Amino acid sequence: MLLHGFGTSSFLWRAVGPALAVGGCTAFAADLLGHGESDRPFDAGFGIAAQAEYLDRALTALRVARATVVGVDLGGTVALRLAATRPDRVERLVLINPRLLDSVPGADIRAMQRNTARVALRISRGVLGATALLAPLLEGAVSDPAHMPPRLVARYLAPFVGREGVGHLLALARAIREEEIESVRLEGVRAPTLVIWGTADRWLDQRIPEHLAEGIPRSRLLTLPDVGRLVPEESPDQLSSLLLEFVGVEAPAAGRGVVAGTPPR
Repeated sequence: MLLHGFGTSSFLWRAVGPALAVGGCTAFAADLLGHGESDRPFDAGFGIAAQAEYLDRALTALRVARATVVGVDLGGTVALRLAATRPDRVERLVLINPRLLDSVPGADIRAMQRNTARVALRISRGVLGATALLAPLLEGAVSDPAHMPPRLVARYLAPFVGREGVGHLLALARAIREEEIESVRLEGVRAPTLVIWGTADRWLDQRIPEHLAEGIPRSRLLTLPDVGRLVPEESPDQLSSLLLEFVGVEAPAAGRGVVAGTPPR
């Protein structure tokens, strides 16, 4: 099961998902509730705990008892919470630049929230107001600007087009609260865990990877120099190989599938 991060969607996995499928994995990718093309119920929670609960329900609906869960950014934090609170659900865990420590909600989201007043006039004038808030976050999530060209920014911005887009984007940001991850006990994660860290992440706390590697009992850390947070955008082939290798090290028993992510649209 592949999980995206804040401001992106399952589209993030469009290159990785098919590679996993070719490698023999049954692949699923989900839009977190309120993100991408998912529903936006008026009274729904969009926080970390709520997203982990929705993920649990999604696995039930898919008739998947245990999954390899791979999460980037916010998706990694959701995956970590699920692994710690419902260890029976997670067979393996891959965390790619997740939000933890002082990075919840994160310097990037705090900067976006501060910029809201500064760009209020632009926001109020049109249906593309979210561009001024989200585009800098997307562009800052890669180390090489060529990996986040304007057309790709526009693709990720599509769910936030419209006069309600800015309000919804800010609601998603407000839902990310530190207390929902503070209660997670890393030592409660029983699944073998691979921590992948793009070292060029300029927004997240650089202590996070060591903290995870030291706190999760069966974990190992792999750093990717000169790669930003959105590893599936900047290094999809390398990431796909790493995931397939990780799954292959402890292959499931005969007759059981491995869930890693969906071929995205």
